[in-house]
Amino acid sequence: MSALEKNAADPYRQPLPRTPARRIADDAEAIRVARELAGLFAEEASLRDRQRRLPVAELEAFSQSGLWGISVPRAYGGAEVGYRTLAEVLKTIAAVDPSLAQLPQNHLAVLDHLRLDGSEEQKRFFYGLVLDGVRFGNAFSERHSRTVAEFQTRVLADGDGFRIDGRKFYSSGALLAHWVPAVGLDAEQRAHLAFIPRDAPGLTVIDDWSGFGQRTTASGTVLLDEVPVAGDMLIHNGLLAEIPSLQGAVSQLIQAAIDAGIAQAALDDAQAFVRERSRPWIDAQVERASDELYSIAEVGRLQIELHAANALLEKAGQVLDEVAARPVDAESAARASIAVAEAKVLSTEISLAASEKLFELAGSRATLAEFNLDRHWRNARTHTLHDPVRWKVHAVGDYYLNGARPARHSWI
Repeated sequence: MSALEKNAADPYRQPLPRTPARRIADDAEAIRVARELAGLFAEEASLRDRQRRLPVAELEAFSQSGLWGISVPRAYGGAEVGYRTLAEVLKTIAAVDPSLAQLPQNHLAVLDHLRLDGSEEQKRFFYGLVLDGVRFGNAFSERHSRTVAEFQTRVLADGDGFRIDGRKFYSSGALLAHWVPAVGLDAEQRAHLAFIPRDAPGLTVIDDWSGFGQRTTASGTVLLDEVPVAGDMLIHNGLLAEIPSLQGAVSQLIQAAIDAGIAQAALDDAQAFVRERSRPWIDAQVERASDELYSIAEVGRLQIELHAANALLEKAGQVLDEVAARPVDAESAARASIAVAEAKVLSTEISLAASEKLFELAGSRATLAEFNLDRHWRNARTHTLHDPVRWKVHAVGDYYLNGARPARHSWI
């Protein structure tokens, strides 16, 4: 099949970047670029959500900006920004489009996985691709497994390489990716991460994500039908539970940053609507809705809660930076996970509270489809289901009360 025929059969297949992505030099440049892009991405974010129009052009601009490569180690040509900066970048993008902010989440997790477990040759190869603007999707989670950490997908030896066979879901970023890393179990039930080019034979990505929130992540199905995988394109994926690392904490830091961005967007829109469109309640005896005592108090409460969530998010990033600066042991890994869990609890609560309170403060007019303000609640409710906060609260309490370290996985 020719390249033209392949693209006709799979209209979302993306060509490799024609020119290398921008090389971001440091943390300050990363934050500056994120703020510039946020202004661009905000322009049609609501329309993209309403129409479920996938952000093809925006995603290309995002990865070509260099932001998808900012966590590549300096030894391999990257900026190796701090985790506090990484959280700030994703929070900034999430405040205008949380679907766009979600798309690099697993890409960044893969880069961290490479740093921990990849060979020197794999690091040079894949970090080089990323710095040139190549995007990783993901084929990790499965729809019908007993828990999120269990897999039916199999990676079995085949001559000098392997073949991977299975069905994945919640595959954020895979549809528009250049490579699709997939997790599967070998004959001895050990987990491996297989790096698969998007156009590999037997790999099919289906755009069947129908979630009411984060509608443009295209987090649908990946089919793996005896997909060939070269021997040097495989990384053992079972070390997270065996060796202390920041892998789980980094994954959750990104999720907390997206929550905080959603909350910021909801609160900004609530305040603007109350100031510019809402009518004061008849008994308030004021000229403007923004002068109502109850509304003022509620906005104050939400702002305090958002500032608290942002403060814990920044603190969590700082803790990760401190822990990463020296060899990670069981206690420092636990400290990092708990710091992030604390931030994630507050970021979850404020994203839901702000997106719900928006309508109470703004009034009936805010429910009109033309404003599409319900997208904030839809995004918050969908995104905060990834990692249940009730288990994070338990982990935090058990750590401080009993000295119990949290489980080592990507969801605590």
